[in-house]
Amino acid sequence: MNESPAQPPVAAKKPFSVTHHGITVTDDYAWLRDPGYPEVTAPAVLGHLKAENAWFEHRMAGQQGRVDALFTEMRARIKEADTSVPQKDGDYLYWIEFEQGAEYKKWWRRPVAAKNDGAADQLILDEGELAAGKEYFRLEALSISMDGSRLAYSFDDTGSERFTARIKDLASGALLADEIAGTLGSLVWVAGDKGLIYTPANEQWRTDKVCLHWLGQPNVGDITLYVEHDEGFRVSAGLSANEAWLILSAGDHETSEIRLVPAADPLAQPLLVRPRQTGLEYDVDLREQTLFIHTNDTHENFRLATAPLADPGTWTTLIAGSDDFYLTGFDLFRDFYVIEGRVRGLDRIEVRYYDNPARIEPIQFPEASFSAGLGDNPEWAMDVLRLSYESMVSPASVIDYDVASHAMTTLKVQEVPSGYDASLYVTERLEIAARDGTLIPVSVMQRRDRAGGGPLYLYGYGAYGIAMEPGFSTTRLSLVDRGFAYAIAHVRGGDDLGRAWYKAGKLEQRTNTFGDFVDVAKGLIARGLTEAGRIAIAGGSAGGELMGAVINSDPGLWGAVAAHVPFVDVLNTMLDATLPLTPGEWPEWGNPIEDKAAFELIQSYSPYDQVRAQAYPPMLVTAGLNDPRVTYWEPAKWVARLRELKTDHNELLFKTNMGAGHGGKSGRFESLKEAAEEFVFILWQLGVEG
Repeated sequence: MNESPAQPPVAAKKPFSVTHHGITVTDDYAWLRDPGYPEVTAPAVLGHLKAENAWFEHRMAGQQGRVDALFTEMRARIKEADTSVPQKDGDYLYWIEFEQGAEYKKWWRRPVAAKNDGAADQLILDEGELAAGKEYFRLEALSISMDGSRLAYSFDDTGSERFTARIKDLASGALLADEIAGTLGSLVWVAGDKGLIYTPANEQWRTDKVCLHWLGQPNVGDITLYVEHDEGFRVSAGLSANEAWLILSAGDHETSEIRLVPAADPLAQPLLVRPRQTGLEYDVDLREQTLFIHTNDTHENFRLATAPLADPGTWTTLIAGSDDFYLTGFDLFRDFYVIEGRVRGLDRIEVRYYDNPARIEPIQFPEASFSAGLGDNPEWAMDVLRLSYESMVSPASVIDYDVASHAMTTLKVQEVPSGYDASLYVTERLEIAARDGTLIPVSVMQRRDRAGGGPLYLYGYGAYGIAMEPGFSTTRLSLVDRGFAYAIAHVRGGDDLGRAWYKAGKLEQRTNTFGDFVDVAKGLIARGLTEAGRIAIAGGSAGGELMGAVINSDPGLWGAVAAHVPFVDVLNTMLDATLPLTPGEWPEWGNPIEDKAAFELIQSYSPYDQVRAQAYPPMLVTAGLNDPRVTYWEPAKWVARLRELKTDHNELLFKTNMGAGHGGKSGRFESLKEAAEEFVFILWQLGVEG
């Protein structure tokens, strides 16, 4: 039996340096990157990660009873035997089901014409069966052939996000011999179900090709339909809403280019919609001979335009761009179309009509702060729309909206088996001034009977134009019921308030994100919701970068920190063009290889580079050994440097999932265990009982 470690592991220092623009950067922990990556086999690297895991287990051992209790509490809020609302797609109704105690879903269907007696129910895919005996499993794509006879799906069982595609005959249940390894993205049926479109991941985990596989033929005969030569661009494939066109998209974080191919004839010459132009983003769909284009060419909040298929590059405005309305997307149906967007950060859905542009029908929702959107609407000829709705205090609902009558029918409300009384809680949307005077929205949830000045959990992300929706979480209740307020800081870098909000937190303005988060915390203290040192903060990936930046700048504000798969070695990663994401990330962060100013700016905030000799708050850091997005060595190096330089005796725990990737453990209950560990760490460090 192994003895518990007496001290946290100390990583060896091995001098290493690189020089760019006449500036030398020293990195004593660069050796933690296994030279054989993505295979990690170096004994010294694995030994260090295992030593950190052992220290994590040792320090958390005394909290295991609370972890188990919190996990049981969280699990009791999950309806174990659960079924989604069936939705019609062609000749069948489709739904998913969790059985009692199951980690993974089962996918079902029945003919629309069948009686609802269960006799015609057909199990088309059992994720639990595919995951059996595996430490990790994730289903990526799932696509039914046009005639309903076959199922194409792809899965990952390592966490590396390189998916294997298989095809199943749904009549016999047998797998076809076809197998495509290393895919990333969707699977699209074309050519009368004779062909399958996929995008392979190259050695750098980038999708730079769209390929066609003919069913029953060897993979060596697969045909490349499109090749992208810009290493910063990624490609994807999908079908138009009417399923007549294959849409081939290429782009990075700020530029798009789209080609159209008849789905019935995927080898036809692609039709280029409009050539790429740096900063021009667009996506398209088609109805009959008309293109609909969602684009930022005339307004940063996007407009909706149309163009004749015969002249796809000539765009005529259908819905003009607006400072007030951020148009995030659209969906075409046979008789109408739907636009989605946000007004002052709140979701808005409108039904519009082809024959009457002036007819606008917004869908109304009851609460002042909520998250709403289109749900699963697979058919072209829809007259009832499936919607999703939730808020921080309202469990997720599935709603049918009758387009003609405007009537809403709630089909399902998320059940909380252990009990949930929404009247005990209150949510509000605050605005707190940042240091430059900009008002930052903050969504807050707490119990109505909570006393002020108590502990607060503050979450942030702020990157890539990804908005943080004020949705419902049963897990969150484990903190809120113990006296926490739960807050989401809608900092710049997301697109919560429109495209300008995103731009104000990227590239040269990146540090606004960090300042916003700190200023929100100070504003919440000023409003009496909490106190300095009583704030637990959390973020993952780019949100982990946010955590690293704010503990460097304002360590005394935070009582506990959870940084999950944190992107903290920003400078070194952006200097390494061989890494999977780096070239495509330069429009987001800047290119420090070619641009000295970008180098100096990134170095000035990169959490790893800015670790200094000072006291840091208690911290829990996680990583995934197989993570292709934020490589494991980023948090490993960061923790090593923190251990070297920090002047306090606060907890610093680092856990690497040795069989998982960016999203942590798979399975609906396994992931809850990690949430329980995070929350117990926070309760422990803030001295909260219960």
